[in-house]
Amino acid sequence: MTLADKNGQIALVTGGGTGVGRAIAKALGGAGYTVVISGRREDVLNSAATELANETGAEFLAVSADVGDPASVRALFDRISEKYGRLDLLVNNAGINVPNVPMEELSFEDWNAIVAANLTGAFLCTQQAFRMMKAQNPRGGRIINNGSISATTPRPNTAPYTATKHAITGLTKSTALDGRHFDIACGQIDIGNASTEMTRKMAKGVAQANGEIAIEPTIDASHIANAVTYMASLPLDANVLTMTVMATKMPFVGRG
Repeated sequence: MTLADKNGQIALVTGGGTGVGRAIAKALGGAGYTVVISGRREDVLNSAATELANETGAEFLAVSADVGDPASVRALFDRISEKYGRLDLLVNNAGINVPNVPMEELSFEDWNAIVAANLTGAFLCTQQAFRMMKAQNPRGGRIINNGSISATTPRPNTAPYTATKHAITGLTKSTALDGRHFDIACGQIDIGNASTEMTRKMAKGVAQANGEIAIEPTIDASHIANAVTYMASLPLDANVLTMTVMATKMPFVGRG
């Protein structure tokens, strides 16, 4: 199957108005998908949808949603079902981080916020996608989760973020297993230092495991978008379970 075969298929990218999510949405639109982008800021989403449509010639629909809220997620998927009648691809990209602080200083509110956005949100969207993908004709679809390299290795003082990303790996594997009999494939992309607003601080230096502060290299988010588009291009009898795309010289392999 080639990318051209995706014309007319429907994709949802959560957190699709900015950063990596926006880059993924743009690449999918260029590959022929009709793309729904979701996020919490309606003005940002609407601007992104208009700009992306002009850049790619594809159809983009902006739907504001809080992925950590079950009612909001249901409304998001109801909108997709009503307008398009199916969903072929879900990219669980939405997520947040909280300030890096020693574990004993982390507030319960910050813990709950990051779990809701990074883990509960991915679960709720996966749950709704399963319901649609099982029932639609043709049956099935694909789910791609944004894992981050924190799904493998933590940074200092990042317990909540690292915990949610490790949990995403478990969700990915369970989704891949439970989706087998329904033609639902699930994979995960682990990203290392894509250049976005979230990683801009790396140009000034970030804490390392040995206590030093070091500037880390980043890569253009388009490389992530191209990788996700490749994963999505496969037929449903083939799957990339995990893929790591990272800045070659970032401190990860060998812990430095």
